[in-house]
Amino acid sequence: MRIIYCTDVHGAFERVRELLYETIADVYIVSGDLIDIPFYNMDSAIRYYELQMYFDTMRKQMGRDDVTVEDFVDELMEMPHITEEDAELGAKYQQYTIRARRVMQQKYKVLANIFSFKPQSYIFTLPGNYDMDLKYTSLHDRDLHLHWYQVDDQVIAGYGGADVFTAGIPQKYVVPYKAGIGIDDRKNEMYNFFKAVRPGIIVTHQPAHGVLDWLAPVGPTGSPALRTYCDNNPVLLCLTGHIHGSWGIKEVEHTLYVNPSPFGDITTVHHDVLEGGFFYQIELEGNTITHILYRKLYNERVYDLAEYLKKDGEWVETIIDEGRYDAKKKLVNVDMNILPYSHIPEIELFKEIKNFFRMFQTEESELRVEKMEEIVRRIEPMVEDIAMDVLGSVNVGLSQPSSDIDMVLYLRCGAQCPDNLLSCNCCKDAATMIRNALQDEYKFEVLDCIDLNEVEKNINEKNYESETLQRFVAYRSICRPINYRVIAPLEDMLNQDIEFRKEVEGSIRSYFRIFVTTSQHVRSFKKYENRLKTIGIRLPDSIRRKILQYLQSEEDKEI
Repeated sequence: MRIIYCTDVHGAFERVRELLYETIADVYIVSGDLIDIPFYNMDSAIRYYELQMYFDTMRKQMGRDDVTVEDFVDELMEMPHITEEDAELGAKYQQYTIRARRVMQQKYKVLANIFSFKPQSYIFTLPGNYDMDLKYTSLHDRDLHLHWYQVDDQVIAGYGGADVFTAGIPQKYVVPYKAGIGIDDRKNEMYNFFKAVRPGIIVTHQPAHGVLDWLAPVGPTGSPALRTYCDNNPVLLCLTGHIHGSWGIKEVEHTLYVNPSPFGDITTVHHDVLEGGFFYQIELEGNTITHILYRKLYNERVYDLAEYLKKDGEWVETIIDEGRYDAKKKLVNVDMNILPYSHIPEIELFKEIKNFFRMFQTEESELRVEKMEEIVRRIEPMVEDIAMDVLGSVNVGLSQPSSDIDMVLYLRCGAQCPDNLLSCNCCKDAATMIRNALQDEYKFEVLDCIDLNEVEKNINEKNYESETLQRFVAYRSICRPINYRVIAPLEDMLNQDIEFRKEVEGSIRSYFRIFVTTSQHVRSFKKYENRLKTIGIRLPDSIRRKILQYLQSEEDKEI
C-alpha cells in the first residue's frame, strides 16, 4: 500500500489538484490546516481579525473565557447597558461570522470537487486549527476526525484541531480540542477514541509530546496523551503537522512519527513567504514500512529530496536533491525564485488540454506508470542515470487495457554512440531490459532516446541550435516523467536562464507544428474523446475549441 501524506495546506487547493494528477497512491491523506483565511479577500480577513481581538480582550476582562468569542458577542448584544459603539461593532462581527462560515463551506466544496476526480484512491482529510468541523461541510464523508477507516490490513484513525486559539477563525466553528495538557486520560477524547478503535495508523494535527513538536522559544508543544497512547499501543505510523519547523521522520519505541512540513506556502512572523509543496510517500507491505520518499511538488514538477530505508533496525536517510533539501533546512526558497515564464502557445494549449483529460485518469494509466517506475528501480543499478518520458494515452491519463506505452528514453551514453541514438548499444540494452521486465504485460515502443551528457553539454554552452537539446526541451514541456530525479538537475540548469530556455522553445516551433498535425496525433484526440463518451462525459465546447486551436487544421473541425 502506498500512502501520500501532506499537511498544512493553507489554501493551496490548486497544488492539491496537481498532487493528485502528478502522483499515484492507494491512499491520500490531506491534513489540516486546509484553508488559510475564512474570506475571499484579505481586507475582510483583517477586519474580522481586528474585531475578534477587540471582543476577545473584552471577554477576558469580564472573566468569560469559558465561552467562545462568538457566544460572548451574542450575550453582549443582549446586555441592556451595552454602548452604542460596541453594539455597532458587535453587529458587524456577527455578520462577518455568518459570512465566514458560508465562505469556509464553499472552500471545502471546492476541495471536495478536486478530490472527486481521483475515485480510484482513498482520500481522507483532517481539520486543523484553521478549519471548521468538517462534519458540517462537503468533506464530511472523508473526515478523519473521530472517525476510522479500514484500508487493506490497516485501521486509519484521526483526531483534528489543536490546543491553541487561532485568531481570525470563528472560534465556535472549529473542532473543540479535548485532548490538551491537563486533561485526565479517562476524560481525554482523543485518547479514549484511539483506545476504542486501536488504529495502526494515526493522523493528528497536533504532534505527540517530545516528537517533532519543538517550537521556539516555547519548547515542546505536543500532546502528552498522544505520546502516551503511541508508546503503549501497537501504532505503526503517526502522521502529524502543525509545527512547521519540526519536520522530518523519527522513530520512538515502535512508532514512526512523520511531519512533512507545510504543503502550502506560509508567511512567517517576519512577513516572509516560505514555499511549500512538501509531502511524504510511504510504502507499506502488510504491517511493515518498507520505503519512504520525502518529496516536493512545485509548478507541476515532483522532486525527490530524500529517501529512507531501514537497515539494521535504523532508518537511514539518503539525500537525493541536495540543493532543495539544504534550502529546506535553511528556510531558503528555491523554486519560488525561478522567474515565471510562459511556454510557446502550442505547449500551453497542450498542457491545458492534457490537464482536462487528466481529470478522468483511468486505472489502466496509473498501472502503467507504476509498472514503469518499478522497472526503472529494478534496472537502475545496471544502467547509469535512466529516466523516461511517456507520451500518448499514458501521458494524458486515458489508457485502456489494450493501450501500449510510448516512451522517450533518457540515458548517459558514451562518445562512441552514433547520431541515431535509437541505434546505440546503450539504448538497445536498456530497451531489452525493459522488454524482459515487462514480459509481454504491456506493449511498449521507444520513440526516441536522448543522451543526457549531450543535453548537459549544450546547456552549458548555451547552444540553442542543438537538436538534442531542442528535443529534450520539447519532451519536458509536454510529457509525463518516470524517475524525474535523473532529469531534474538538467531542468534546474535550464531554469537558471529562463531567456535561454524560451529561446530553445522558440526554435522548436516548426518541429512542433509538424508533430501536432500528423494524422496519428489527430486520431489520438478523437480516440480520447470517444473514451470519455464511454463513461458519460461530453467534451465541453471550451476544450473542443482549444483542441481545434491546437491542431489548427481545417480537416479536423469534425472533432
